[in-house]
Amino acid sequence: MLVDLIGGCRAFVSVSEAGSFTAGAAVARIPQPVASRRIAALEKHLGERLFDRSTRQARLTPFGRDMLPSAKRLVHLADALEHDAKRAKLRPLLLAVPDTCTTRDLAELDADARALDVFLEFRTAAPGERAELVRTHEVRAALTAVPAEEGVWVVPLGLASEAEPDAAVIHLETLRGGRSGRGPRRRVWIQPEDDVPHIRDRVLRARDSVGLQPSQVAVAESITSAAASVFRSADLLLCSADQARELGLAWRPVGGVKLARGFDVVAGLGEDAGNLRTRLRSGIARCLGAKGEDR
Repeated sequence: MLVDLIGGCRAFVSVSEAGSFTAGAAVARIPQPVASRRIAALEKHLGERLFDRSTRQARLTPFGRDMLPSAKRLVHLADALEHDAKRAKLRPLLLAVPDTCTTRDLAELDADARALDVFLEFRTAAPGERAELVRTHEVRAALTAVPAEEGVWVVPLGLASEAEPDAAVIHLETLRGGRSGRGPRRRVWIQPEDDVPHIRDRVLRARDSVGLQPSQVAVAESITSAAASVFRSADLLLCSADQARELGLAWRPVGGVKLARGFDVVAGLGEDAGNLRTRLRSGIARCLGAKGEDR
């Protein structure tokens, strides 16, 4: 009934200002019969005539003159509501993402979202911080790290090195030092995005099972620091194939242990989570490096 009331008031105001039903309908961008029906319905609802129909002109009755200011206020409020609704639709959805997403990938994801009338802004954060940002309402949604078997998106991990490995798979036991113990031992560097129990603990168990020294697996302070430790050395970086390609490193799967990042969405609103999981699923997969891996 409210929408009918607003439509009737809009026709009422337009006709009163234009001085005729035909001109008023044109101003309101509706057919003249529609304007007449809406005004008649409004008169029925209010219980009194708004216009004197005994003349050719649309002349207000005393009741109509009394009701016109209120009708104008209602029309102005309705216009303001529609304007605010359009602005609210353009309000960006602030999304917390891993720092492994490149600027190019985020820009392409943003472009995908705009085509669906979803406007994104991004905030990079560590895996342990992203869900907390949603809880404290600092972001509307976050791509959170979960075990691969629970993930909407899955990113296989392997080991990357500056030199091209001879083998198709890298086994951790090949990193054991010789009997002499001379020279630095090769290390595996874990970047902050993978410093989570379901990845880090698997690497540590694999390290211990093949007899590597504790210092041969280390967590770097940043992806930049981790990559720097691999450049100009024989060390290895635990990363995705896309990251290795971006850094110019040679990537191989890890033998004997399956390692992968899993990602899901946490959002304050179920609608935001649904949009990210479904409508933007492939764009997020590309951004995370999960091409062909999102389930």
